[in-house]
Parts: sequence; C-alpha cells; structure tokens
Amino acid sequence: MHPECKEIEEFLNQYPPFEMLPQEELARVAGSLEISYFRAGKGILEYGGTIHSLYIVRSGVVELYRRNGDLYNRLDRGQLFGQMGLLMNNRVPFSARASADTLVYILPEDIFYELYSRYEEFSDFVEVEDSARLRNAVTVAAGGNHLTKSKVKTLLGREAVILSSSDTIEHAAVTMTEANLSAVLIVDADSEPANGRHDDFAGILTDRDLCTRVLARGLSGDTAIAEVMSLDIVALDHNDYIFEAMLMMLRHQVHHLPVLRDGVPVGIIEVADILRYESQSSLLLVSNIRAQTTVEELAKTAEDVPGCYVRMVNEDANSHMIGSSMSVIGRTFIQRLAELAEERLGPPPVPYCIITLGSMARDEQLIVTDQDNAIIVDEAYEPDRHGEYFDDLTSFVCESLARCGYPRCTGNIMASNPQWRKTLSAWKSCFLDWIEQPSPEALLNSSIFFDLAGVHGQVPWAEQLKHFIVGRARDNRRFLACLARNALNRTPPLGFFRNFVMEKDGRQRNTINLKRRGTAPLADILRVHALAVGSNAHNSFERLDDVIAAAILPQGRGPDLRDAMEFISMVSIRHQARDIENGIEPDNTIDPGDLSDFERRNLKDAFQILSRAQNFLKFRYTGNRFSSTS
Repeated sequence: MHPECKEIEEFLNQYPPFEMLPQEELARVAGSLEISYFRAGKGILEYGGTIHSLYIVRSGVVELYRRNGDLYNRLDRGQLFGQMGLLMNNRVPFSARASADTLVYILPEDIFYELYSRYEEFSDFVEVEDSARLRNAVTVAAGGNHLTKSKVKTLLGREAVILSSSDTIEHAAVTMTEANLSAVLIVDADSEPANGRHDDFAGILTDRDLCTRVLARGLSGDTAIAEVMSLDIVALDHNDYIFEAMLMMLRHQVHHLPVLRDGVPVGIIEVADILRYESQSSLLLVSNIRAQTTVEELAKTAEDVPGCYVRMVNEDANSHMIGSSMSVIGRTFIQRLAELAEERLGPPPVPYCIITLGSMARDEQLIVTDQDNAIIVDEAYEPDRHGEYFDDLTSFVCESLARCGYPRCTGNIMASNPQWRKTLSAWKSCFLDWIEQPSPEALLNSSIFFDLAGVHGQVPWAEQLKHFIVGRARDNRRFLACLARNALNRTPPLGFFRNFVMEKDGRQRNTINLKRRGTAPLADILRVHALAVGSNAHNSFERLDDVIAAAILPQGRGPDLRDAMEFISMVSIRHQARDIENGIEPDNTIDPGDLSDFERRNLKDAFQILSRAQNFLKFRYTGNRFSSTS
C-alpha cells in the first residue's frame, strides 16, 4: 500500500463512522479520497448549491452557516460535513467556510452511497443531523405534536426477550413471569442466530394468547409455542414515529407491537409504553401534580420526574427549556403541598408567601437538587399567636417535598427554619444589612437569597423584595466589589496548559463537578453584573441579555458567555440523563474520559471563557472601583 494511503487509512480509523468499517473497506475508502486546501475565510460550499461529495476535516476548522447567516456548527479534525446535502437531493443545506487554514478529504458520492447502503452503522451515523450528534446547537422547532417527531425506538426500555418456536409454552410462561413481561418475540426454530441476531422473525406470544389459546383450551405445558403464538404479525420499524404506532394499534386492535430493525426483532412496545411516555410530558406532569389529593399520591407522581427530564433531553430541548420546565414542576409541588397543608390546618391566620431560592428561582433547576426556600409573613404576624400554625405548615411542606424527591437542605435554608420566616419589612432590613455590611456570612447568604421567586400565597411580595434588593445593591460599590471577589472563589477546572484539573480525593476523585466549577461560577458572575446594571431578570440568560444591552462587557464577550453557559449546562444535563437511563443515581460530576473529543475540546473552550469572565469581573469591580469597558 502507498504510504500516503496508509496514513489516510490510519487517520480515518480514528473517527466515526469510518472506524466502524471493515479494514479492507477502509483501505478502499482511503484510496478513493482527494485532498483540498482552503485558506482561512475561504468558502467551501454555498447554500443551495449542488453537492456530490462528502467532506472530512483533516486539519483546521470549518464553520457551517444557516441560510440567514447564523453560525450553525463548528467542525474540526475528523468531523464530516456534506452528508445532509447528499441525502437531500444533492443540495447544500448549510454553507461551509474555512475559519482557519484547512485541509479536507473529499469522498465521491458513489462511494458514499455504497457505504450508506451496505453498512448499517455508517448509515445510522450520517442520518443523524450534526447538531444532534455533536450537541453543539440544541434547538426545537416551535409547534407540532411531539408524537409526530419522536420515534418508536425511544420507547424501548429493555432488550428484546426472544424465544424459539419449538420452546414449550410452560417455558414461555415462566420466562414472562420472571421477566415481568406481557409478551415475548418468537423466531423460527430452524434458524440459527448470526452475530447474536435472529433474522427469522416468526411471531409473538402474549399473555392474552396464553389465556385464550392455552388455558381456555386446556393445552399441556409441553405444547410448543409454534402452536399457540400469533402469526398474523403487525410490526414497526425502530425509526417509525410514535403516532404511527398509535394508529397501527387502533387500526389492528392490538396492544403489543414488535419493533424491528432491518427485519430483525429488537423489542416490543405496548399501549402502556405510549401512555407512560405521554405521562412524561412536562405539561401533563404539572397537570397531574395539581390533581393529586394526598402526599402519597404526589410522591408517586414524582417518580415520573426523571422520565420527563430524560424525555426533554432526548427531544433536544435546550438548557433554558429544561431548567424552566423542571423549575415549574418543582414550584408546582410546593404549591400543591401548601394547599394540602391549608386543607389540613385550616386557613392561615395571616397572609403569607412561600419563596423559592437559588436555581429553582432562576428557572435553572436540573434533576439533581435540594430544597432552598423561605417564607414571607404579613406585617400582622405575631410569633406567639401565629408561630405554631406556620411551624406546622412549613414542616409539612418541607418534609413532604423530601418525600417527593427534593432532599432537605443540608444548610437548613428552608421555610421550616424560623430564622427564614420574616415579614416583608424584616426581610428588607435583613437584605439591607447584608448589602451594607458584607461579611463572609452575608455574602454567602447573598449568593443564595438574591435569587428568589414567589411560589404560593402573596406572590407580589416576592417581586417587591426583588426590586428592593436590586435598587439597594446597584449603587453600593463596596458590596458589589465584595460580591465580585466572592464570585472568584470557584474557578474553572483548567490548568496552565488548558488541561483539566480534576478532584484529587474522595468519592469524586478524577472527576469534574460541572455545577461547582462551571454553571455556579457563571451564575455568580452574571448575578454581580445584573445587580450592577439594575436588572430585575431572574434567569441567567435573561440577565445576560440585560448586561449585554448595558454595554459593560468587552466586545463579543456576551455571546461567548451565552455559548459557554449553554454548552456546560447541556454536558451536565446529558450526563444526568444518561445516568437515569442506566439506573445510576445522577450527579453533577463527570469523568472527562467519558466525553467525546468534541465535548472535551468545547468544554475546555467554555471553561476558558469562564476564566476570562472572572478576570474581567476582578478588573471591573474589585478594589471598590468601576473600570471602563476594554
């Protein structure tokens, strides 16, 4: 083999989908490639033009742009572009431009189509749109029914249980009972599995078949499955949509549908799977929470929250959508529990407002969270007369929240702690003291309590308190300087040479805590800037909009911060969703070794942006002075 072809083959063998090809096929692909060089800024493909090749980035950086000129994706070594155009009538869907001096390999379309038709792994890879696979720009089209967008394969929660048609019905019944199944797939007894796959799909055996064709007829347990299984097979492809499954079930009056991939059985979906999927809609989940009448029912409903979280991730919701939905769900639990408490205890002796704090107040809550809440009581509140009622109410709410999957705050920052039960005027005095006397404890409290939102009761009180805080903090330079210094305590996990700096000991050794070292420092930075410009926004992305509008950041830093927030958040969100799907307790820590090359590279870029943002924060606020933008 020519040395140059050997080097190309070794390069391709490092990256999907080529690494999935047989070695002889890889050698053929390497020999068919052409190479082209593009200077930085040079166009490679124009939107709407014709395309007859697949492009592979050998070195450099290629940027893809939407029709309106917005950046769609940024690709580097080993990544592909052009595949969508080849699969869409040879029209370029995104223009491509070299943003650095770039070398690309060019694969002719005839070989691309040949690989696409012959190799399942190759076709699966190139069919997935870049933004979804690389998770660089997660957007969801507005409108439309999600059932028309979600595929059947998302409902497959376990591997298919496959029996032979020669197995006995007794064996089938035992298997179904032990695995808690209502149906199993059957393959022909004469077929031999190839590479672990059964290609001769013969039928399905359901619990209904066992009742109507076995028990009702008094058949022996030694009877072969072939004699009683359903042969009139109605099946789906794994890439069919859920709404198609619903129509098929209705049309054929069946409750189980085998799912096939290239004709090979991979699983079964039931009516219950579709109903369960629907119950994981965030909108329906909120409605279900409102409908529950006991804590026990609410705790049961809370079991659907992880599934709802995973579903939003799999449907490509962005971090703001996921954070907002999870926060609304959390607030709805609080609201309903407060209503149940009032039903149990009677009407409150004085008006009150339960407030939530931290990520739930910012609409940035993820699946890993605990309680942070407090309570505002009417000015007529008297501890001796009314304290017992609110002790009972807040204890009920906080204890019930813990039963619903929201652990109690280890720092006891909860409404059940009398320290955090104050009148509106007392709360204002408290915040004013924190602002004017910014001790370490006051700054710690500020980082928690300055993000607040009303949840139940006299919600306008919370808005009044927020406006008071912003008005008093905005002009207090000493407080902002102290808050800025405090925001520098949690640094991004990057070493001098841009290598990851990981935890050194404990259970989280050799991992990175994306909340403590990523999203939390970003929220801290934006809280300082937002207070400085008088922003009343509660969400970090909305605060950033106000900060950009105030023009206090260096040119281009605002969009960089938005990208960094979104990327770090989505890496954490996807990590937690994978943990849930794998039956692992989700957390905020990741092992960089578990990330793709794309994620590692871009995570380092995001942490670098965070580091620059902290440096600017120090420059602008510390030393009790405000510096001009530079």
